[in-house]
Amino acid sequence: MKAKAATILIVDDERNIHYSFEKLLSPNYNLLSAHSAAEGIKILQSKQPDVIVMDIQMPGMSGLDALKKMQEIDARVPVVMMTAFGTMATAIKAMKYGAYEYLLKPPDVNRLRKIIEKAYQTSDRMRRQVHVAPGAPNEKDGSGDVIIGASEAMQEVYKLIGQVAAQDVTVLIRGESGTGKELVARAIYQHSKRSKKPFLEVNCAALPENLLESELFGYEKGAFTGAMQRHIGKFEQVHNGTLFLDEIGEMSLPTQAKILRVIQQGEFSRVGGNETIRSDVRLLCATNRNLEEAIKTGQFREDLYYRLNVITIQLPKLQERKEDIPVLVSYFINRYSRESGKNIEGIDATVLKTLQESPWPGNVRQLENCIRRAVVLAKGTTIVSDDLELENALGEISQSTNQEDEDALDKILDNILNGKSNINLWSVTEKKLITKALEKTGGNQVRAAKLLGIHRNTLRNRIEKYGLGGRFTQN
Repeated sequence: MKAKAATILIVDDERNIHYSFEKLLSPNYNLLSAHSAAEGIKILQSKQPDVIVMDIQMPGMSGLDALKKMQEIDARVPVVMMTAFGTMATAIKAMKYGAYEYLLKPPDVNRLRKIIEKAYQTSDRMRRQVHVAPGAPNEKDGSGDVIIGASEAMQEVYKLIGQVAAQDVTVLIRGESGTGKELVARAIYQHSKRSKKPFLEVNCAALPENLLESELFGYEKGAFTGAMQRHIGKFEQVHNGTLFLDEIGEMSLPTQAKILRVIQQGEFSRVGGNETIRSDVRLLCATNRNLEEAIKTGQFREDLYYRLNVITIQLPKLQERKEDIPVLVSYFINRYSRESGKNIEGIDATVLKTLQESPWPGNVRQLENCIRRAVVLAKGTTIVSDDLELENALGEISQSTNQEDEDALDKILDNILNGKSNINLWSVTEKKLITKALEKTGGNQVRAAKLLGIHRNTLRNRIEKYGLGGRFTQN
């Protein structure tokens, strides 16, 4: 079954603009048209679009006034503002009123498409419900995402979500990659007092240090080369809403200090500026890193740790709740059978037992990818061992994890490229690449990180993840 196309509302008094968007965005999106701000507001109330693209200069009500009214109706719908008469003051106003992005006419087509797609993803995360399903969930309509598991460890997670969601406090979500930290953050948001306000996510490991600080706090004109005008950061943009900082353990110490100030005083300054800005934002944070060890090595602030660690939700590894695997498998089979239009009724009992006894270093995400692939490859109505090639995959994982054998790695890669293996390719090759980079640089983490094109904090996290610390001293 094909996923539903996003609905984009275009609000502009010029008919040629609507014609241009029709050519640019169809058939990937469903388009709605409004030729005045008042008409756009009515359509928002009745049709509930996923994203709005709106002109600022229109007869009657302006786009800025309409934006304020739209925020009152549903602040979760991202609004991209456009104008042919742009000034810095107009851009700042638009962003302060809650605009998702601001563009000058005529916009760059590629940038416009990227912004609309990113805005839709943000909208979908805010409004796509996260359900808690201890037992087998109903996956007939495929609406929303699901946190699954009836194990004691997951019952504790559900209890904490219920206790902290409405309390408007900072929450630290901990757990390995693939355990569902983002789903827990969204569940907290959706059950909070701010559930009708914006929810934005920033991956702290995905941005270089200087860009991360600018993304979070904004910057003033001339703050650095290329800063042509003032930029509004996420803390200012999501005022009264919720900000989810994923992989906060990868954040640099200077940025950590500014985060601490926001938590303690509710205020910050833009990069290159002296103005104190107050913002009421609920902070949700997640990490797969051992923060206690990072404090010992001087990579994470102890005062920030104590501010974050008041309310902590620890997500268990999949191997710590193996009794949940049958329900997870059933859910993923139903979900991907529906999406692929296949009629997969279940899984062979012996294969299911093997799944329960497997280590799953990639946690729920790895299990999900395994079942998705099996559904695609299944020739009958029941998933059997040939659809999974699980025993070979697990053997390869163990072999590649326990020895640095080039021939074994070559064999694994050949099997993957020939479609005969189901292992997590990234986990296997990432460890090998990091090991090689450290060997090449004599264990110098700064040079190794530069060679790999990643932040040093990210490299340290991966060294800890793959147990390489004993082999290479920190330089």
